[in-house]
Amino acid sequence: MRTDIGNALGGEPALTRDALDELDADVAAAHERIAAGMADDEFGYAALNLPETADPERIRAAVEPFADSEAVLTVGIGGSALGAATLSNALASDIDAYYLDNVDPEHTTRLLDSLDLSRTAVNVVSNSGTTAETLSNFLVVREAMESAGVDWTERTFVTTGPEGNLRNLATKHDLPALDVPAGVPGRFSVLSTVGLAVAAIQGHDIDAVLAGAAAERERLAGSLYDSPAYAYGATTYALAQRGALTNAFMPYAESLETFAEWFAQLWAESLGKDGQGQTPARALGATDQHSQLQLYRAGPRDKLVTLVRPTERADRDIPETDLEGLSYLGGESLGTLLDAEFEATEASLTAADCPNVRLEIDRVDERGLGELLFGMEAACVCYGELADLSTFTQPAVEWGKKAARGLLGGGEFEEAEAVRGKDRLVVE
Repeated sequence: MRTDIGNALGGEPALTRDALDELDADVAAAHERIAAGMADDEFGYAALNLPETADPERIRAAVEPFADSEAVLTVGIGGSALGAATLSNALASDIDAYYLDNVDPEHTTRLLDSLDLSRTAVNVVSNSGTTAETLSNFLVVREAMESAGVDWTERTFVTTGPEGNLRNLATKHDLPALDVPAGVPGRFSVLSTVGLAVAAIQGHDIDAVLAGAAAERERLAGSLYDSPAYAYGATTYALAQRGALTNAFMPYAESLETFAEWFAQLWAESLGKDGQGQTPARALGATDQHSQLQLYRAGPRDKLVTLVRPTERADRDIPETDLEGLSYLGGESLGTLLDAEFEATEASLTAADCPNVRLEIDRVDERGLGELLFGMEAACVCYGELADLSTFTQPAVEWGKKAARGLLGGGEFEEAEAVRGKDRLVVE
């Protein structure tokens, strides 16, 4: 992964090279703290050890019974689904991957009706084994399989913690079970059983994913000028301190659209605490040049734009044409056009004094994705250290979970009472 922070300097809000040089001492201290946490396998920091501690052979063995699958359906939510979806949506496979990561009844019904459940592997993912959305969806999936005459125990495996409902279910029905790694929050779990099982079923090279991540791990260093991950984490932190409280994350590859969703969860849930944080805004190049770019270039000066691209890709020629005004496109290619759009957007933002950062990988392949995923995780942890945040917790998310559970009769929670006491001003 390569990080170009040159266009983050001198814009509005203003960040100077001198300010980055001063911040570099804090990056060195942050790196010492991160390295110590990794060495002790502390909660959260253990995620940065996954390139070494993940067990790809164990993953392949667990999913081997599902080698005949035409599709794989993951039932999970948030970090239990987004990492796997990032990989499966970025990499081509003959085995389709689907995700039930919401409890919209119409969507769930449409999806289940569209699948041949007798040839579908079902992957149920929940660390606690008690996540209401995940277990509710799984009960619906199990019922659909039974109604279709499919033995759900032959088509299901679970990824979960050492105890809880899913672990008990796996034991009772002798289901293949993968362990969620200890000390790794869900949004940081893509490089583990949680994110790699679907990729293994699809036939992707999960060793290469981990190798790419390991390469980025080796590049962590005590200076932002020596580490692409820390360069990004430190620059985004410095800009947020100066008022760039929105981070528009804009990959220039259709295959990386889900990666932007994964990034949004990582950034928002990890850094949105104590009145701090940077709001991630998902965009897609070149599509959103025709919509969101207007705001980024000419709106309030409170934004950073992160542009992401592979430097190599399969290409397709644009046919010659005699249409007036379009002849210049003939003989070019779609890839050349997309690169021109990327560079034009970058230059446009810079000309308008909008800070922007370029992230690049060689290709959207297993190794490149490993580099990018690990790099963003390390950048996030670096930002959290610089901001003195509790990066690996999510108290606001837990509040909502308790409120929903109480409303459904799953216990007495004061959060549910707060929902019931909502003020209303209805206009009809």
